[in-house]
Amino acid sequence: MLTKTFGSAVQGVNAYTITIEVVVSQGTGFFVVGLPDNAIKESQQRVEAALKFRGYRMPRTKVVVNMAPADIRKEGSSYDLPIALGILHASQQLTTERLSEYIIMGELALDGELRPVRGVLPIAIQARKEGFKGFILPRGNAQEAAIVNNLDIIPVDTMQEAVDFLEGRQAITPVVIDTRDVFQQLANQYTADFADVQGQENIKRALEIAAAGGHNVIMIGPPGAGKTMLAKRLPSILPALNMQEALESTKIHSVAGKLGADASLLNTRPFRSPHHTISDVALVGGGGNPQPGEISLAHNGVLFLDELPEFKRTVLEVMRQPLEERRVTISRAKVSIDFPANFMLIASMNPCPCGYYNHPEKECVCGPGVVQRYLNKVSGPLLDRIDLHVEVTPVTFDQMTETRRSEDSRSIQERVEQARQRQAARFREFAEIHSNAMMPSQMVKDICRIDQAGLTLLKTAMERLGLSARAYDRILKVARTIADLAGTEEIQIQHLAEAIQYRSLDREGWAG
Repeated sequence: MLTKTFGSAVQGVNAYTITIEVVVSQGTGFFVVGLPDNAIKESQQRVEAALKFRGYRMPRTKVVVNMAPADIRKEGSSYDLPIALGILHASQQLTTERLSEYIIMGELALDGELRPVRGVLPIAIQARKEGFKGFILPRGNAQEAAIVNNLDIIPVDTMQEAVDFLEGRQAITPVVIDTRDVFQQLANQYTADFADVQGQENIKRALEIAAAGGHNVIMIGPPGAGKTMLAKRLPSILPALNMQEALESTKIHSVAGKLGADASLLNTRPFRSPHHTISDVALVGGGGNPQPGEISLAHNGVLFLDELPEFKRTVLEVMRQPLEERRVTISRAKVSIDFPANFMLIASMNPCPCGYYNHPEKECVCGPGVVQRYLNKVSGPLLDRIDLHVEVTPVTFDQMTETRRSEDSRSIQERVEQARQRQAARFREFAEIHSNAMMPSQMVKDICRIDQAGLTLLKTAMERLGLSARAYDRILKVARTIADLAGTEEIQIQHLAEAIQYRSLDREGWAG
């Protein structure tokens, strides 16, 4: 007897429906075909143990499981439940006509209980698109799948519950959540706030400019100056996530298995902070079955690289293309997958190996040339993609003990959102450009025009400070953002002057 159940395979951030055909016939043996990995081949042991534990029998004849289409690689243990139900139906231990109405996924424990699986959100989206009535899945994934409306999300704790539901012996109420209501209640709630930061007003200003224009930032300063603390608070001043961005980010985290049990839609911007020992594959994504890396997990949020020169050179260089294109393409012999990677890069570093070069109180003990060699670990092409270079100095005792509370994140965020609205109006005819940081060079010349006094100031600054040619466009972009924050159409000379000071690492002789 031939039985068909339906599962799903995830490639990149999209899902593809898999038809699982089961035939029980004369002969002996258990065979799984259709490009399964080892985890699927081992499902025989899990399925057999679960069936016996729940009082069913495993056929002692020939069982063939075909996973079509056969040219798509299937991975993971999430096919245990559809395979088990297919075997029960093919051996006439399950009598139902409803198997074709549902996508079914779930990993079986040996006692028939179900464990959560990854990639549920893109699977649910594809199931609705293809007209399935519902999605039978482990209870731990139900909240995530319920983001998708017009699809019955049937949560089950055990294989037996799935059997009873399909045979009509047990009614299970589909999980329904008002996604927009839940999202609006929880959106924009961050534990870290700029109100907690004493002093560092110039750094807060730089981060406000970065948030307003989508600019990448590098902070240079001694240990304990507050670089990490400030970076962690950056998401709290970025514009609040909209529904489309939340769905995009949630899909990526779902595929990577980062949402956790009972998780639903992401309601805050992601903040990823990988350790400097990370590999290039872990950063940009990859693997035999390509998975999203840290830059994709930071999509619509912030990627923070602490101690930037300590990262391997190859790791930093693979970021150059994604920083420009806002996506990363992972190519393998049989498949090529695009992952979105529209993130803000925030990096921090010490000014030298000992950390105290240019420190107002402590003396640097690094030898001649050591500081320059340390800074050279960060390549010019990577620095070329970072708009703001900010020097962070330690907070004084008087600043630390001030009783006056600093400006909170919500106040800063309102100004940032107003600046972003001006940019949205400016770039409404350009679908790929959403902020000043995304402007190509030709557009910079048209949009970031400055008067004769501004040109004179910029020329003088570039000559006296020894700024490189690549700093020219960056200064104009940042000046445009500062003007947007001030609510002016024209870039004024004070906006240009402020932008010039954010190019520390471009100055000749900065490292002595």
